[in-house]
Amino acid sequence: MNAEHDEARERAELSSLLPAPAEPELPVDRHRLLRGHLMNEITEAPRPAPRRTRRLGWLALPALAGGLALAVVLADGGAGAPAAPPAAEGAPLNVAPVAVAQVLDHAAQVAESKPATAVTGGQFTYVKSLVAFSGVTASAGGVSEVTHDAPHQRELWLSADGKQWGVLIEEGWKPVPAEPRGGKDKSRPGEPAPRTDGGQWLEPNTRPGLNGPTYEYLAGLPTDPETLLRKVYKETKGQGQTPDQEAFVTIGDLLREQVAPPAVSAALYRAAARIPGVSALDDAVDASGRHGVAVALVHGGVRTEWIFDRSSYEFLGEREVVVDTGNAWGAPGTVVGQSAVLGRGVVDAAGERPQR
Repeated sequence: MNAEHDEARERAELSSLLPAPAEPELPVDRHRLLRGHLMNEITEAPRPAPRRTRRLGWLALPALAGGLALAVVLADGGAGAPAAPPAAEGAPLNVAPVAVAQVLDHAAQVAESKPATAVTGGQFTYVKSLVAFSGVTASAGGVSEVTHDAPHQRELWLSADGKQWGVLIEEGWKPVPAEPRGGKDKSRPGEPAPRTDGGQWLEPNTRPGLNGPTYEYLAGLPTDPETLLRKVYKETKGQGQTPDQEAFVTIGDLLREQVAPPAVSAALYRAAARIPGVSALDDAVDASGRHGVAVALVHGGVRTEWIFDRSSYEFLGEREVVVDTGNAWGAPGTVVGQSAVLGRGVVDAAGERPQR
């Protein structure tokens, strides 16, 4: 009876942490750019089941998507030529919570040891990375196939206070024209002149949240890990495939393509260590070929990995690997998404790069 009573009480406490959220709508351009995590429906032919159904994965809020991007692209416009699917190796090191806690606590200590940078509202966060997406290509004839991109460079500038236009420059992708307004003008109100460097303008982010944050929003997050995790569960309720998977993916998006105050980054790592089902891996490889240790969560036959330098515990990148047979995305070991963070910083203008 005591065990049953304790279980009921724990369920009640968990339920209290997951009230329904009111998630703001994201601007149209952010949805287009975060193609991977939006997974638009294609009904002409059978296809692999979408892994993530909302976020802008690679825009950090935006690119944000929940983790690595699995893109759905139409054959008449989008991804480049498909590449052979890469294979991954990496046996579980230890699925005990203590192993995960050790890795993530080391990462948290590294994060909080960094000096806090004064960031003003008019500045921009900058993240440079390598990314690769897997997706489904559908032709007009109703034929679909899984495609695998090769890693390519991506640079992202986001307004620290959300009031300025950001910029995305990604190799192999041309700027996306704005949708016509009233059948006439294709411009967006206040949009700057087209860029000469191939970059896409990103609309100001006036309604930031966990799925689309600004630096100022991140700076206001709680730094107590338990409080922060409650917030993540609360604001992502009903999204993703399970609450735990969505919490893991949401935190991963914030780690991959955002710049946050050191105390907040440390709290994100320690919050993730409290998510049930997270395991540790002895070896994983990011999109640039760097090896490291990883923490991971398996769901839907795919393992999402956060990769850390084996010595310094700096965050290197993220990877998604098929682990079950019969998966529509490929055989076990197929890498369906990967990234590698190459640089971060704060700059004074969109398009400006940090000084080395």
